[in-house]
Amino acid sequence: MMTFGWDIALCLLVLGSVGGFMAGLLGVGGGMILVPFLTMLFSWKGMPLELVVHACIATSMAMICFTSLSSMRAHHKRGGVLWPVVAALVPGVFLGGFLSGGVVFSFISTAWLALVFSLFMAYSAFNMAIDKKPKPSRQLPGFLGTTFVGTIIGFVSGLVGAGGGFLTVPFLVWCNVNIRNAVSTSAALGFPIALANTIGFIYSGLKDIGWQPGMVGYIYWPAWLTLISTSVLMAPVGAHFAHTWPVKRIKKIFAFVLSFICLYMLRTSLIAFELI
Repeated sequence: MMTFGWDIALCLLVLGSVGGFMAGLLGVGGGMILVPFLTMLFSWKGMPLELVVHACIATSMAMICFTSLSSMRAHHKRGGVLWPVVAALVPGVFLGGFLSGGVVFSFISTAWLALVFSLFMAYSAFNMAIDKKPKPSRQLPGFLGTTFVGTIIGFVSGLVGAGGGFLTVPFLVWCNVNIRNAVSTSAALGFPIALANTIGFIYSGLKDIGWQPGMVGYIYWPAWLTLISTSVLMAPVGAHFAHTWPVKRIKKIFAFVLSFICLYMLRTSLIAFELI
Protein backbone atom coordinates (compact mmCIF):
# COMPACT_ATOMS: atom_id res chain seq x y z
CA MET A 1 0.00 0.00 0.00
CA MET A 2 1.07 3.61 -0.50
CA THR A 3 3.26 5.59 1.89
CA PHE A 4 1.84 8.65 3.63
CA GLY A 5 4.33 11.42 4.50
CA TRP A 6 4.56 15.18 4.95
CA ASP A 7 4.76 15.77 1.19
CA ILE A 8 1.43 14.17 0.39
CA ALA A 9 -0.11 15.67 3.55
CA LEU A 10 0.82 19.18 2.40
CA CYS A 11 -0.66 18.53 -1.05
CA LEU A 12 -3.86 17.22 0.53
CA LEU A 13 -4.22 20.29 2.76
CA VAL A 14 -4.05 22.51 -0.34
CA LEU A 15 -6.47 20.27 -2.23
CA GLY A 16 -8.89 20.30 0.67
CA SER A 17 -8.86 24.10 0.69
CA VAL A 18 -9.51 24.31 -3.05
CA GLY A 19 -12.17 21.60 -2.94
CA GLY A 20 -13.96 23.27 -0.04
CA PHE A 21 -13.93 26.68 -1.72
CA MET A 22 -15.28 25.28 -5.00
CA ALA A 23 -17.92 23.31 -3.12
CA GLY A 24 -19.25 26.50 -1.57
CA LEU A 25 -18.93 28.52 -4.78
CA LEU A 26 -20.45 26.04 -7.24
CA GLY A 27 -22.42 23.61 -5.07
CA VAL A 28 -20.46 20.68 -6.51
CA GLY A 29 -19.33 19.00 -3.29
CA GLY A 30 -15.70 19.32 -4.25
CA GLY A 31 -15.29 15.68 -5.27
CA MET A 32 -14.92 16.21 -8.98
CA ILE A 33 -12.26 18.85 -8.28
CA LEU A 34 -10.27 16.41 -6.15
CA VAL A 35 -10.51 13.08 -7.97
CA PRO A 36 -8.03 13.89 -10.80
CA PHE A 37 -5.44 15.28 -8.38
CA LEU A 38 -5.93 12.45 -5.89
CA THR A 39 -5.39 10.06 -8.79
CA MET A 40 -2.02 11.67 -9.46
CA LEU A 41 -1.05 11.69 -5.78
CA PHE A 42 -2.11 8.12 -5.01
CA SER A 43 -0.38 6.80 -8.14
CA TRP A 44 2.76 8.78 -7.29
CA LYS A 45 2.89 7.30 -3.78
CA GLY A 46 2.53 3.72 -4.97
CA MET A 47 -1.12 2.74 -4.63
CA PRO A 48 -1.88 -0.25 -6.91
CA LEU A 49 -3.26 0.86 -10.29
CA GLU A 50 -6.28 -1.43 -10.09
CA LEU A 51 -7.33 0.25 -6.83
CA VAL A 52 -6.33 3.89 -7.29
CA VAL A 53 -9.40 5.38 -9.03
CA HIS A 54 -11.81 3.49 -6.77
CA ALA A 55 -9.94 4.76 -3.69
CA CYS A 56 -9.82 8.34 -5.00
CA ILE A 57 -13.54 8.43 -5.75
CA ALA A 58 -14.51 6.84 -2.42
CA THR A 59 -12.17 9.08 -0.38
CA SER A 60 -13.39 12.27 -2.05
CA MET A 61 -17.01 11.23 -1.50
CA ALA A 62 -16.36 10.57 2.19
CA MET A 63 -14.85 14.07 2.45
CA ILE A 64 -18.02 15.55 0.94
CA CYS A 65 -20.02 14.29 3.93
CA PHE A 66 -18.35 17.04 5.99
CA THR A 67 -17.69 19.66 3.33
CA SER A 68 -21.31 19.65 2.19
CA LEU A 69 -22.59 20.28 5.72
CA SER A 70 -20.34 23.32 6.05
CA SER A 71 -21.37 24.60 2.61
CA MET A 72 -25.07 23.91 3.22
CA ARG A 73 -25.05 25.84 6.50
CA ALA A 74 -23.48 28.87 4.81
CA HIS A 75 -25.97 28.85 1.90
CA HIS A 76 -28.93 28.35 4.24
CA LYS A 77 -27.95 31.44 6.23
CA ARG A 78 -28.25 33.44 2.99
CA GLY A 79 -31.69 31.99 2.20
CA GLY A 80 -30.56 30.33 -1.00
CA VAL A 81 -31.61 26.70 -0.37
CA LEU A 82 -34.93 25.55 -1.90
CA TRP A 83 -35.81 23.01 0.78
CA PRO A 84 -38.98 21.61 -0.90
CA VAL A 85 -36.81 20.72 -3.90
CA VAL A 86 -34.22 19.09 -1.63
CA ALA A 87 -36.99 17.06 0.05
CA ALA A 88 -38.21 15.79 -3.33
CA LEU A 89 -34.71 14.85 -4.54
CA VAL A 90 -33.39 13.16 -1.37
CA PRO A 91 -35.33 9.82 -1.54
CA GLY A 92 -34.09 9.18 -5.06
CA VAL A 93 -30.59 10.33 -4.19
CA PHE A 94 -30.33 7.77 -1.38
CA LEU A 95 -31.58 4.95 -3.59
CA GLY A 96 -29.36 5.83 -6.55
CA GLY A 97 -26.34 6.48 -4.35
CA PHE A 98 -26.51 3.16 -2.56
CA LEU A 99 -27.07 1.23 -5.78
CA SER A 100 -24.00 2.74 -7.43
CA GLY A 101 -21.71 2.78 -4.39
CA GLY A 102 -22.74 -0.55 -2.89
CA VAL A 103 -23.66 -2.65 -5.93
CA VAL A 104 -22.29 -1.38 -9.25
CA PHE A 105 -19.10 0.47 -8.23
CA SER A 106 -16.85 -2.51 -7.57
CA PHE A 107 -17.67 -4.15 -10.90
CA ILE A 108 -16.49 -1.22 -13.07
CA SER A 109 -12.83 -1.01 -14.09
CA THR A 110 -10.56 2.00 -13.58
CA ALA A 111 -10.64 2.74 -17.31
CA TRP A 112 -14.42 2.83 -17.52
CA LEU A 113 -14.78 4.84 -14.29
CA ALA A 114 -12.42 7.52 -15.63
CA LEU A 115 -14.21 7.55 -18.99
CA VAL A 116 -17.67 7.95 -17.41
CA PHE A 117 -16.29 10.73 -15.24
CA SER A 118 -14.81 12.63 -18.21
CA LEU A 119 -17.97 12.35 -20.32
CA PHE A 120 -20.15 13.84 -17.63
CA MET A 121 -17.66 16.61 -17.03
CA ALA A 122 -17.82 17.46 -20.75
CA TYR A 123 -21.61 17.51 -20.65
CA SER A 124 -21.73 19.81 -17.64
CA ALA A 125 -19.07 22.16 -19.03
CA PHE A 126 -20.95 22.49 -22.33
CA ASN A 127 -24.20 23.34 -20.53
CA MET A 128 -22.57 26.11 -18.56
CA ALA A 129 -20.40 27.47 -21.38
CA ILE A 130 -23.20 28.04 -23.91
CA ASP A 131 -25.43 29.64 -21.24
CA LYS A 132 -28.50 28.68 -23.25
CA LYS A 133 -31.67 30.08 -21.73
CA PRO A 134 -34.40 27.51 -21.01
CA LYS A 135 -37.94 27.98 -22.25
CA PRO A 136 -39.73 30.45 -19.94
CA SER A 137 -42.58 27.97 -19.45
CA ARG A 138 -40.35 25.14 -18.22
CA GLN A 139 -40.69 24.28 -14.53
CA LEU A 140 -39.54 21.61 -12.15
CA PRO A 141 -41.44 18.30 -12.49
CA GLY A 142 -43.76 17.15 -9.71
CA PHE A 143 -42.62 15.30 -6.60
CA LEU A 144 -42.37 11.88 -8.27
CA GLY A 145 -40.60 13.29 -11.33
CA THR A 146 -38.12 15.17 -9.17
CA THR A 147 -37.50 12.04 -7.07
CA PHE A 148 -36.77 10.08 -10.26
CA VAL A 149 -34.23 12.73 -11.29
CA GLY A 150 -32.71 12.43 -7.80
CA THR A 151 -32.20 8.68 -8.37
CA ILE A 152 -30.21 9.39 -11.53
CA ILE A 153 -28.18 12.10 -9.78
CA GLY A 154 -27.39 9.82 -6.83
CA PHE A 155 -26.47 6.88 -9.06
CA VAL A 156 -24.15 8.83 -11.39
CA SER A 157 -22.59 10.73 -8.48
CA GLY A 158 -21.63 7.45 -6.85
CA LEU A 159 -19.86 6.28 -9.99
CA VAL A 160 -17.74 9.41 -10.32
CA GLY A 161 -17.25 10.43 -6.67
CA ALA A 162 -18.94 13.83 -6.90
CA GLY A 163 -21.53 15.51 -4.73
CA GLY A 164 -24.00 15.73 -7.59
CA GLY A 165 -23.67 19.43 -8.34
CA PHE A 166 -22.40 18.76 -11.84
CA LEU A 167 -25.87 17.31 -12.59
CA THR A 168 -28.07 19.08 -10.05
CA VAL A 169 -27.07 22.64 -10.96
CA PRO A 170 -27.55 22.24 -14.75
CA PHE A 171 -30.87 20.42 -14.15
CA LEU A 172 -32.23 23.17 -11.89
CA VAL A 173 -31.02 25.94 -14.20
CA TRP A 174 -32.67 24.08 -17.11
CA CYS A 175 -35.92 24.25 -15.09
CA ASN A 176 -35.59 28.04 -14.74
CA VAL A 177 -34.21 28.04 -11.20
CA ASN A 178 -31.87 30.99 -10.57
CA ILE A 179 -28.27 29.78 -10.54
CA ARG A 180 -27.65 31.13 -7.02
CA ASN A 181 -30.58 29.06 -5.73
CA ALA A 182 -29.44 26.12 -7.87
CA VAL A 183 -25.94 26.24 -6.32
CA SER A 184 -27.38 26.57 -2.80
CA THR A 185 -29.86 23.71 -3.29
CA SER A 186 -27.15 21.52 -4.81
CA ALA A 187 -24.94 22.21 -1.79
CA ALA A 188 -27.72 21.00 0.53
CA LEU A 189 -28.17 17.88 -1.58
CA GLY A 190 -24.48 17.02 -1.32
CA PHE A 191 -24.76 15.50 2.17
CA PRO A 192 -27.37 12.78 1.45
CA ILE A 193 -25.56 11.92 -1.80
CA ALA A 194 -22.23 11.62 0.00
CA LEU A 195 -23.64 9.69 2.96
CA ALA A 196 -25.45 7.10 0.82
CA ASN A 197 -22.44 6.53 -1.40
CA THR A 198 -19.93 6.46 1.47
CA ILE A 199 -21.90 3.68 3.13
CA GLY A 200 -21.93 1.85 -0.18
CA PHE A 201 -18.17 2.32 -0.72
CA ILE A 202 -17.37 0.94 2.73
CA TYR A 203 -19.69 -2.03 2.20
CA SER A 204 -18.44 -2.93 -1.30
CA GLY A 205 -14.79 -2.33 -0.35
CA LEU A 206 -14.89 -4.59 2.70
CA LYS A 207 -16.61 -7.25 0.61
CA ASP A 208 -14.17 -7.07 -2.31
CA ILE A 209 -10.74 -6.13 -0.89
CA GLY A 210 -11.19 -6.76 2.84
CA TRP A 211 -9.13 -4.80 5.37
CA GLN A 212 -6.15 -3.10 3.74
CA PRO A 213 -3.56 -0.86 5.53
CA GLY A 214 -4.98 2.66 5.82
CA MET A 215 -8.25 1.64 4.17
CA VAL A 216 -11.83 1.38 5.42
CA GLY A 217 -13.54 -0.28 2.49
CA TYR A 218 -12.41 1.76 -0.51
CA ILE A 219 -11.77 4.89 1.62
CA TYR A 220 -8.14 5.82 2.33
CA TRP A 221 -8.70 7.36 5.74
CA PRO A 222 -5.37 9.26 6.29
CA ALA A 223 -6.08 11.29 3.15
CA TRP A 224 -9.74 11.70 4.14
CA LEU A 225 -8.89 13.19 7.55
CA THR A 226 -6.33 15.56 6.02
CA LEU A 227 -8.74 16.77 3.33
CA ILE A 228 -11.61 17.59 5.65
CA SER A 229 -9.38 19.57 8.02
CA THR A 230 -9.22 22.42 5.47
CA SER A 231 -12.24 21.80 3.20
CA VAL A 232 -14.79 22.52 5.94
CA LEU A 233 -13.11 25.86 6.65
CA MET A 234 -13.11 27.03 3.03
CA ALA A 235 -16.63 25.96 2.03
CA PRO A 236 -18.31 28.98 3.73
CA VAL A 237 -15.84 31.30 1.96
CA GLY A 238 -16.88 29.88 -1.39
CA ALA A 239 -20.55 30.22 -0.45
CA HIS A 240 -20.01 33.92 0.31
CA PHE A 241 -18.68 34.55 -3.20
CA ALA A 242 -21.49 32.48 -4.74
CA HIS A 243 -23.93 35.09 -3.43
CA THR A 244 -21.85 38.17 -4.28
CA TRP A 245 -20.13 37.48 -7.63
CA PRO A 246 -22.03 38.08 -10.92
CA VAL A 247 -23.96 35.09 -12.25
CA LYS A 248 -22.02 35.00 -15.54
CA ARG A 249 -18.72 34.82 -13.69
CA ILE A 250 -19.93 31.83 -11.69
CA LYS A 251 -21.04 30.04 -14.87
CA LYS A 252 -17.72 30.72 -16.59
CA ILE A 253 -15.77 29.36 -13.60
CA PHE A 254 -18.03 26.30 -13.56
CA ALA A 255 -17.43 25.64 -17.27
CA PHE A 256 -13.65 26.19 -17.05
CA VAL A 257 -13.14 23.90 -14.07
CA LEU A 258 -15.23 21.13 -15.59
CA SER A 259 -13.41 21.36 -18.93
CA PHE A 260 -10.00 20.97 -17.26
CA ILE A 261 -11.15 17.98 -15.22
CA CYS A 262 -12.75 16.39 -18.29
CA LEU A 263 -9.49 16.49 -20.25
CA TYR A 264 -7.40 15.05 -17.43
CA MET A 265 -9.77 12.18 -16.67
CA LEU A 266 -10.12 11.39 -20.38
CA ARG A 267 -6.33 11.04 -20.52
CA THR A 268 -6.42 8.78 -17.45
CA SER A 269 -9.03 6.61 -19.14
CA LEU A 270 -7.05 6.31 -22.38
CA ILE A 271 -3.93 5.31 -20.43
CA ALA A 272 -5.90 2.66 -18.51
CA PHE A 273 -7.30 1.34 -21.80
CA GLU A 274 -3.66 1.29 -23.05
CA LEU A 275 -4.58 3.50 -26.00
CA ILE A 276 -1.83 6.06 -25.27
